[in-house]
Amino acid sequence: MPEGFARAQDGTRIAYQVGGAGPPLVLLAGQANDHRWWDGVREDFEGAHRTITFDHRGTGDSDKPDEPCSTRGFAADVVAVLDELGIGSADVYGTSMGGRIAQWVAIDHPDRVRRLVLGCTSPGGPRATERDADVRRALAQPDPGAAERALLELMYSPGWLAEHDGPRCVLGDPDMPPHARRHHLAASNRHDAWEQLTAIRARTLVLHGADDRMTPASNAELIAERIPDARARVLPGLRHAYFHEGRPATSELVLDFLADPDR
Repeated sequence: MPEGFARAQDGTRIAYQVGGAGPPLVLLAGQANDHRWWDGVREDFEGAHRTITFDHRGTGDSDKPDEPCSTRGFAADVVAVLDELGIGSADVYGTSMGGRIAQWVAIDHPDRVRRLVLGCTSPGGPRATERDADVRRALAQPDPGAAERALLELMYSPGWLAEHDGPRCVLGDPDMPPHARRHHLAASNRHDAWEQLTAIRARTLVLHGADDRMTPASNAELIAERIPDARARVLPGLRHAYFHEGRPATSELVLDFLADPDR
């Protein structure tokens, strides 16, 4: 898979990866994850699209400055990658924190987004539905093994885990330095695009697992009601990593949306 680097506005190097052929589709990963978040999924899109992923600053092969970051700043990094590749406009599909970033790409750079897909994400701020205290406690366990198991159970259904125990590519970049993890967590927690969501003009599909406790599914309707002409699909039996467990059906939903001339 071809790889390269773009320079963000502050000079940070952002590693990107390109695969497939066709209209460009940007795939945005979740918090503390690099492009491997999309392993096993991006292949679903590469027959119809040129896929572009990248390593968020602080992850993978990108630079890891010890400086605060924000979902809005990550969106500017997306545009830097598009500029480096000479892409004027692309479809953008973001999941989890990647969905928060995608919101800002569509808000701040409307001419760069043709269609928008927001998965397992939240508008942020006081109007969002937050995860419950039990989830926060499970993720904060001092035993790394127990915390990892709790994260897997938030990502996938019990039936899936009984057969697969993963995939583990959604559990975070294992080589990410502690300062970068802190900055990612703060960026995701501070996200609040509620007031600006009404400005999004890209046709938008919102996807969410019905059993998602990491980011409760009620956030899907909040977002869809806020973005003009957006539509939401809540997927029964799926959790935060619906895009892995639910494939190929969930990938087909996205492909159909991107290809539909009336949507």
